[in-house]
Amino acid sequence: MASSSAHLNHHHQLPNINGGATAAPPPTPSCAHPNTTTKSETAADALSRLFNRLPPNLSLPNRRSSVLSSTAASLPTVTFSAESCGDLISAATEFGYFQLADSDTILPSGLAEAAESEALSLLELSEEEKETTFPKNWPLGYEADAETPSFCLDADCATESGELKLSSLCEFTRCLEKVGLKTVEMLTSALMFKNPFGDESTRFSTMMWLNQDVPDDKPAITNGFYPFVVCLQYQIREQKYCLLSESGWVSASPRVDSVLVTLGDIAQVWRNGELKRVRYRPVVCSGQQLDDPRKSVTMTLMLTLPMDSMVSPLKDISDGDKEEEYAEEEEGGSRNEERKGFKSFCFEDYAWRVYHERLFFKDPLDRYRIKP
Repeated sequence: MASSSAHLNHHHQLPNINGGATAAPPPTPSCAHPNTTTKSETAADALSRLFNRLPPNLSLPNRRSSVLSSTAASLPTVTFSAESCGDLISAATEFGYFQLADSDTILPSGLAEAAESEALSLLELSEEEKETTFPKNWPLGYEADAETPSFCLDADCATESGELKLSSLCEFTRCLEKVGLKTVEMLTSALMFKNPFGDESTRFSTMMWLNQDVPDDKPAITNGFYPFVVCLQYQIREQKYCLLSESGWVSASPRVDSVLVTLGDIAQVWRNGELKRVRYRPVVCSGQQLDDPRKSVTMTLMLTLPMDSMVSPLKDISDGDKEEEYAEEEEGGSRNEERKGFKSFCFEDYAWRVYHERLFFKDPLDRYRIKP
C-alpha cells in the first residue's frame, strides 16, 4: 500500500501452520521511555507476546463478541460555537460521547452519500480483489478473517490498484478529519490544556474504518480494539448505535446530518482520567429495518497517534512555566508523578496489545494507572 500521512510502521507476516498467514509478533517498541514497569507488568507483557506467537486457534478468543443488552442514553448536543463550551465540557466529563450539530457547514452536500457508494463498492469486490487491492499492513488493509467485511484505510484512501478510484471517500475522510481536529482543538481549549496535535500533521494519524452492518443480528464487535483520541461517524440516515461506555453498553440515536463523536483511551489519559471514554467504535444496534441490509456500511473516522508516540497526561495551560515543568517530569521527578493518574507508555506497544488480545471486558489502561 502506498505510504500515507498516518506514518505507520510496517509489520511483516509470519507463516501460519494452519494455512494462510497470521500477524507477526508484537514489535519492539520504538519509543524510548523511562522504565516504570513493575515486575508483574513485565510478566504480563511477556505472556501477551507468547500468546501472539501461537496459532490463532490456540491463542485468541473469537473476534465476534455479541452485545447482549444496552441501556438507552440521552445524547448531548454540541456545536462549534463559543456558547457551547459548557455543553462540551459536560458531555466530555460525564459521558464521553456527543453529537455535533453543525457539521453540515464543513461537509459539502451529497459528499457523504457519494462516499458511502464508493465504500459499498469495496464490499462487492471478490475476496481476491479485496486482499490484493488492500493488502494487510496492520492496522491498515482488508481484514480477511473477520466475520463481516472490514477495511482500514489511511487518510488518502490509498490502494494498490491504479484503476480503483475513491475520490469521494478520500474527500469525505479529509472533511471528517477537519471536523475531528476542530473538535480536539475545541476540547483542549475548553478544558484548558495544550493541544498536542498543534498545527503539525505528523503529530496525529487518520484512519477510515469501513464495516458492513449486520442490523438483523445482535450487534457485535467483529474486530479488535484500536486506541484513538476521537472517533467520528457522520449520520446519513436515522440509525441507532450501541456504545461501550465506562458504565456498560448504551444505545444512542444521533440526528440526521450530525456527527456522532466518541472520546477514546488517549483523550482520557491526556486529561489524567478526567474525561469519560468509549472503548470501541459505535456499532449498529439490532432490530433495525433497512431497505437492503446487504448495502449498509459504517464509515468511522479515527484520529489517533503515530506509532512512535508516547502517551502521558498533559499539563494545564494555566500551569506556570509549562516548558520547565515538562522537562522536570521527563527527568522523573517523584513529586510530579504523584499528580498523575497514569504512567507514560509507548503507543505502538499499547495499540498492538489491545488490538490483538481482544479482551473486551478488561480495561487495557489498568496496568498504567498510578494507584493512590
